[in-house]
Amino acid sequence: MFKSSELPDCTYVNQPTLISPKIPTPNHTLYLSNLDDQKFLRFSIKYLYLFRKSVPAETLKTSLSRVLVEYYPLAGRLRKADESHDRKLEVHCNGEGAVFAEAAMDLSADDFLEMARKPNKSFRKLLYRVEASGFLDVPPLIVQVTHLRGEGMILCTAINHCLCDGIGSSQFLHAWAHFTTQFNHSNLPILPYHYRHVMKPGGNPQTVTFSHPVFTKITHDPHNALNLNKYLQSLPLVASSTTFSSSQILHLKRQCVPSVKCTTFEVLASHTWRCWVKSLDLTRFISVKLLFSVNIRKKLMNDMPDGYYGNGFVLACAEARVKDLIVPNLHDVVKSVQHAKSLVNDEYVQSTVDMLEDGSVATDLSASLVISQWSKLGLEDVNFGQGKPMHMGPVVSDIYCLFLPVIGDFDAITVLVSIPKSMIDKFEYYMTEAFEIVENGDAKSKCGAENLQMVCV
Repeated sequence: MFKSSELPDCTYVNQPTLISPKIPTPNHTLYLSNLDDQKFLRFSIKYLYLFRKSVPAETLKTSLSRVLVEYYPLAGRLRKADESHDRKLEVHCNGEGAVFAEAAMDLSADDFLEMARKPNKSFRKLLYRVEASGFLDVPPLIVQVTHLRGEGMILCTAINHCLCDGIGSSQFLHAWAHFTTQFNHSNLPILPYHYRHVMKPGGNPQTVTFSHPVFTKITHDPHNALNLNKYLQSLPLVASSTTFSSSQILHLKRQCVPSVKCTTFEVLASHTWRCWVKSLDLTRFISVKLLFSVNIRKKLMNDMPDGYYGNGFVLACAEARVKDLIVPNLHDVVKSVQHAKSLVNDEYVQSTVDMLEDGSVATDLSASLVISQWSKLGLEDVNFGQGKPMHMGPVVSDIYCLFLPVIGDFDAITVLVSIPKSMIDKFEYYMTEAFEIVENGDAKSKCGAENLQMVCV
């Protein structure tokens, strides 16, 4: 069995290639909505899949070439809509192609599965790094297939978030898998809808009808306000991974009744937010935020067209003072999350789109926990013909919190979040204390964490 804590190096079979659409595709400029090209989303979503058996690389290349006929913007290149600034982006649909790399690694699928129990920074080796001077120079789609010892395969993809959200990227991956397994069948179950004009701003002047605590005015004054996020990023971060079974989630829900009935996401987001705040030992009277994505595809007066794979979500914002989050009553926190979620309707979405016309606002990450839900998107069901994955997750873990699917257990969720190394024991204790018998009720004696009050006063 492989004993090292780091992956061995990849051996590249040959130079990475560009996979273009199989036939000529429309050559035009694709407008990106204000929800698409937010600076908050200018990165690639990096998925990692482990399969028990490999699919031949040539088969994957052929099916990728076929699916890029339908999803041709992913074979294009991102660029500035106005060369004088990068406030507005667009996609040049030129069919240049997606990057495809093929590698081998001296590791078995079972060895990797054991390592994947905990996030590992060396997993970066599994995704080809394109040398580029900036974000706009990175192709929207990068793929690496790594063949393992025996028959296993790791498939990693980097999909530009400005083009796809989680639902959209899952839709694309299922379409690619469809053409891999049913190459002679030309019809996709869901055809992609490319155009983003459905999310264009309203009239002139724009109508901003909500206060939108999700956003803040951009300031260059370093002393303007607390930036907890910047402070945390300056510390050594490690990833914490906690899996909640359906019975544990039910236990959390029971803490909220009869005061409130809640969904799995609502209770788990509330619990995670509260544990995150408690572990950081923040000053009691500062306000902290929870930002989480809300799918808007069915919340608009005119629903988005089927197959819309662009960013069809807005962030909701729950906000509370620390002293109101560290109390034992979980149901009060859940109510705050539910209220934030309830505000998201057609008018709220249009107000958000209009607010983003103002180039002086940005997503407020200064004292916020951001949760992105990857569970319940069908990401774990992608099948390229050799069975569903043994493991599915991110290539790397960053400051944002991810709710991940658990392979083989639809009702379970893994919570992945990066925490300062000095505070991880405390955070993991709070996340699991409700399910353990603690003989010595003094949690703090077990968890020595640095106090952050010096940056929060």
